[in-house]
Parts: sequence; structure tokens; C-alpha cells
Amino acid sequence: MSSFTWSEEMALDLPAIDHLHTECTDLINAVIAASDADLLPAWDKLIAHTAEHFAQEDRWMQDTGFAPNNCHSSQHAIVLKIMREGAEKGANGDLSIVRQMAQELTLWLPHHIDAMDAGLVMHLRNVGYNTETGEITAPEALPETTLTSCSVEPCDDHA
Repeated sequence: MSSFTWSEEMALDLPAIDHLHTECTDLINAVIAASDADLLPAWDKLIAHTAEHFAQEDRWMQDTGFAPNNCHSSQHAIVLKIMREGAEKGANGDLSIVRQMAQELTLWLPHHIDAMDAGLVMHLRNVGYNTETGEITAPEALPETTLTSCSVEPCDDHA
């Protein structure tokens, strides 16, 4: 199996989100490299990270004017649901589905970073959002109505 490593091409130059992505990349790679005996614990660790990772991004979006059900957050929910379904199948003995999902994540994550997270980072910068404190230094730049789009149309293509 091939490995999956962080690439500077995936960097968005926002340390908090780049850190989440490097951790995710490392955990995906750990799943890819895991023996059968270590596969499900590695997958569970990736799921736990992914749940926290997505929740963090979702909080940033909600703090800065995204609707709770925007397409970016919706994609997070779908991916996490599928990963949890993979864990169930793996626990029932189908390790191949977990391995296949890990490989799919190596394609999905860079695309998600480019198609969704890059737009989020631009938005956070525009409103002057501090990911450490939650402070917004440019409240005048907040959207007048909640954002439901990820800024890449049509959003349905990204779920």
C-alpha cells in the first residue's frame, strides 16, 4: 500500500487549520500502514480526531456567520457518518472496507482542503477571526445573512 504524507501544497497558512490537517494526514497514513491487528484501533483514533477536527471547523464557521447546516458542515457530517459505518463493518470482520476508506480519504482530504477549507480560511481572515480566542477584529465584514454555501458552486458536487 502507498503512504499518504502532508504536502506544503495542502497548507492554507493558518496554523490552527494546518495543524488539524497534518494530524489528519498522519492518522490516515497510520491506518494505511497498520497491520490487521492494529487497523481498527488506528481507524478509531482517526475517527476521534476527525470528529474533533470537524467540530472545530464547524465552530469557527458558526462563530463567523455560517448557517449550522451549510454545505461545508454537511459534508463533515456525511464523511464522519461514513467513517463510523466503516468502523462497524470493520468490527464485523470486513477490514477491506476500512482499508478502502483510508485510501479514499487520501483523495478526499486534499480536495476538501482546496474546495472548502481554503474558502473558510479566506472568510476567517476577512472577518479578522482569531482561532485561539474567538475574537473578531473586523465585525463589519461579517455576512449580513448566514452563509449556506461553501463558496464553490454548486455545493451538491462536494458532498
